[in-house]
Amino acid sequence: MKLAGLRVLDLGLYLPTPVVTQMMADHGADVISIEPPGGDPTRQLAGEGAGGESLWFDAMHRGKRSVVADLKTDAGKALVRRLAAEADVFIESFRPGIAARLGIDAATLRADNPRLVYCSLSAYGQSGPLSALSGHDMAVQSWAGFVSLNRRPGELPVVPGAPTADMVSGMSALSAILMALYRREQTGRGDAIDIAMYDSLLAWTPHFQSFAATFGDEEQARLEAAVSGSAFYNIYATKDGGAIALAGLEPHYIRNFLDAVERLDLLDDAMGDPGQGQERVMAELRRLFASRDQSEWCDFLSALNVSWAPVLAMADAFRHPHALARGVIAVGENASSPATPLKFQDEPAVKTGPAPALDEHGPQIAARGFG
Repeated sequence: MKLAGLRVLDLGLYLPTPVVTQMMADHGADVISIEPPGGDPTRQLAGEGAGGESLWFDAMHRGKRSVVADLKTDAGKALVRRLAAEADVFIESFRPGIAARLGIDAATLRADNPRLVYCSLSAYGQSGPLSALSGHDMAVQSWAGFVSLNRRPGELPVVPGAPTADMVSGMSALSAILMALYRREQTGRGDAIDIAMYDSLLAWTPHFQSFAATFGDEEQARLEAAVSGSAFYNIYATKDGGAIALAGLEPHYIRNFLDAVERLDLLDDAMGDPGQGQERVMAELRRLFASRDQSEWCDFLSALNVSWAPVLAMADAFRHPHALARGVIAVGENASSPATPLKFQDEPAVKTGPAPALDEHGPQIAARGFG
């Protein structure tokens, strides 16, 4: 497996760092999760499986090892430093300054282990005016401008449904760690990595930044119009209470659909800028989609070269035949959970064991380290 033999120490909680180390564990890394005495909070969240385990925790910690270390004690900090001296990768999600206060910051640990790749993943990064703030996903999305886009013009934004900042920053961290490990092969030295959820969101918005550079003070209105002001980038209710998303603004998609529904008279407005013309097209499409059930529209649209999709509930998405065929849902003994999205022809991921019980590997690791 790609990461067999790699030793990883994860001191993060909730989503961002466990996402990173889960993908590493799926591909062979030996991941030790350092948990506080009460355990990762996700052990008590999001429902229980048949064996009483937390489904959230199980989804993010399968195949890892668990060690409890109380970082308020000298013994807990000493254990982490000892394991870090053997590790290849160390990842933490403390607010800036806390790791240094605990004596487990990058400078301290890399002095003992120069090959260590040390990754700090925080809300706003290790420097800058916002760095001292605490922040979960929606707060970061708000500072980065993402929440402002979750609305129709003139309305308040809605709460974002997906933890985008958490997941995007996890992928940024994974990319950076693997780059550092590759460079270590040439230099023999690790690195210190500063990943911010905030940076990761802004870095993934070159198309939005182009609006800001081009339109200045008109940016927000233009962005709102681009996101929700076009008839062919919108969501329509169907007769049975379902919904269909039209999600392609290319002229051939628009023409193909309007030709199929015998409404080419709407073509000029549908290809125009957001405004009254687009509103007229949307009104016609709302009436049109309300005339058939979602399944009927799926059958109809499947025969067209159009960018579209049914709006699925998460439960339906998880059990969709395509998700199962692609192997992105790991079907376990008690429940299903997201599997690795990283597909390799050679040495693909293998099914790992269940998530560990709290401190399941503590005595063994305290005695032998990574072993």
